[in-house]
Amino acid sequence: MDFQKIFLRALAFLPAALHTAEAIFGPQNGEQKKKAALEVVSAAINVGEAVSSKHVIDADRFTAGLSAIIDGVVECLNASVWAK
Repeated sequence: MDFQKIFLRALAFLPAALHTAEAIFGPQNGEQKKKAALEVVSAAINVGEAVSSKHVIDADRFTAGLSAIIDGVVECLNASVWAK
């Protein structure tokens, strides 16, 4: 399986990871929730990398990109009917 498919599958876990982080950390602690979600998605992608023998060239940029994606998903969830 190529890296793009693994990456997109890992991102599919993001809403569940954010929901779980919300349940664990509560409505406050945004940075803790973001860090927890980032670790879950990063771990899923790292497993995929090991299987597909692909490597991330610039880990800092990659992590910054995942962070931006998490921010976007949080905005979407907060603007949806799921928001309290």
